[in-house]
Amino acid sequence: MSIWFKPYTVAEIGFKGDCLPNHLGIEFTEIGADYLRARMPVDGRTRQPFGILHGGASVALAETIGSTAAALCIDREKQRCVGQEINANHVRAVSEGYVIGTVRPVHLGKRSHVWEIRITDEKERLVCISRITMFILDRDP
Repeated sequence: MSIWFKPYTVAEIGFKGDCLPNHLGIEFTEIGADYLRARMPVDGRTRQPFGILHGGASVALAETIGSTAAALCIDREKQRCVGQEINANHVRAVSEGYVIGTVRPVHLGKRSHVWEIRITDEKERLVCISRITMFILDRDP
């Protein structure tokens, strides 16, 4: 059974215009019944001065896919979601290629969501593990 508010395709998920996910080259690649996946290049936009993936870029990927997943679980005409907290543990350096983030729910409540994001390299080795908490708010009528 799907966790999403309605059926979505990868083509429907993404960002228009001048925004951080587009600047970093984040693109959604897969949506399953209980997960969402995106990738981000490790290049001049996302590397730190020492030539490896910047931890902040990993957190930007995690927040992008975590908040997007939360938004896909709610009726966006009646509710909106905002981030409350995010944390990340960086466990492997990456200097080229892509990193792939996969988000899955830990808790889907009426007022809060907790999501786990696992970021791996192209060889499926763990690069970063992150968790985001989203607050679900009702929109004004």
